[in-house]
Amino acid sequence: MSTVIAIDGPAGSGKSTLARALAERLGYDVLDTGAMYRALTVECLRRGVDVTSNEDVSRLARSIVVTTLPEVSVDGHSVGHLLRTPEVNVAVSSVAALPGAREAMVAAQRAQAAASTRGLVAEGRDLTTVVFPDATLKIFLTASLDERARRRGDESRDSVARRDHLDSTRAASPLTQAPDARVLDTTGRSVADLVEEVVEWLANTTSH
Repeated sequence: MSTVIAIDGPAGSGKSTLARALAERLGYDVLDTGAMYRALTVECLRRGVDVTSNEDVSRLARSIVVTTLPEVSVDGHSVGHLLRTPEVNVAVSSVAALPGAREAMVAAQRAQAAASTRGLVAEGRDLTTVVFPDATLKIFLTASLDERARRRGDESRDSVARRDHLDSTRAASPLTQAPDARVLDTTGRSVADLVEEVVEWLANTTSH
């Protein structure tokens, strides 16, 4: 497998923005794992699948193909415009907490990484601890709750705090900081500044 930069962090910490900027700077592929869970949630809601049923959601997750490049799609059909609807915002944490759903999505994420020949920047909530424990560089993003709620725009401060609680206390692959992950606080910092810091970390990591 080629170089993998794995980025974890809570909602609104800047994972997607940093991942895209890093991928562009380095010429890497980017993997938005949160978008994959949102795409699965979209499909659950479309088909009327109970988002709290591990058996039903797992069966669906194993039967569909979720991709993020060049756009977020389910079985080849674009769902990007549906990822941040209020209904999906409410249901996605329930879907992402299901062990069977995570098993199916983790397998898909690892397959995409294995297929990458350019290097990969992957972002989500369990990448450094579960999906890519041997990543070349592990990063845990943080930011203040107020800052994260402002960035989300489509979610209130209370909604973001609720997501934090659900993500960090779920039984299956909870959001947690890997012991060997570098912590990066994005509050008040420019994307360009963050990219430069991570590129320097990567250079130091790969030179050893």
